[in-house]
Amino acid sequence: MSQHPSDPYRTPQATPPARSLPRRDMRDAIGGSVAQPAAALTSQSPQQSLELAQRYELLHRLGVPTVANEDFDDMASHMAERAGFLYGFVNLGLEKQKFVGLHQPPADSGYVIVGRTMSRDHGWCPEVMARRKALPLHDVHASPRFSGNAVVDAVGIRSYFGAPLIHESGVVLGTVCVIDPEKRPLSEARRIRDITINTGAQVMDHMSRAPLR
Repeated sequence: MSQHPSDPYRTPQATPPARSLPRRDMRDAIGGSVAQPAAALTSQSPQQSLELAQRYELLHRLGVPTVANEDFDDMASHMAERAGFLYGFVNLGLEKQKFVGLHQPPADSGYVIVGRTMSRDHGWCPEVMARRKALPLHDVHASPRFSGNAVVDAVGIRSYFGAPLIHESGVVLGTVCVIDPEKRPLSEARRIRDITINTGAQVMDHMSRAPLR
């Protein structure tokens, strides 16, 4: 997987750029804790609560874990490597977004190290789940609608490609996505979008038929 030696968002090992948040705050912004207060459930609309209950019921029926999983980590890594992105996720849309599959740079790389959860209001995956189709953002700053996001400043993200995880019953379980601190040429958008769509299909197929490690 390619590194980005000239990346202006790269966090130096010794002295972080002035615009960067402390590493602890960066981890919190994209999720460091798995625990979720019960009050979060009461803040949802009746429709959101119904959809959340449907996700939990389906995940239980399929035997899919809602914690970090080796199979999903492998899928996230393969997707990120094929796309040439630093980060890859298999994300379940629960009380928080839960990254049951995660690929990211090594801890000593100088890039931001993320946790396994994130607020359901952050990032672009909630948009993917709502629209039920892929969202290719070759440059998040190209659209004011998508550039104003906590993840942009916390991790320095410039490109995002995500696709929904939709069960044959119609229940949207979450997303797969890749993110990176470098924008991508528009000419690459279709290829990367197709990688995420294909990975989403593979994840759903795996959930439906294979025992998970």
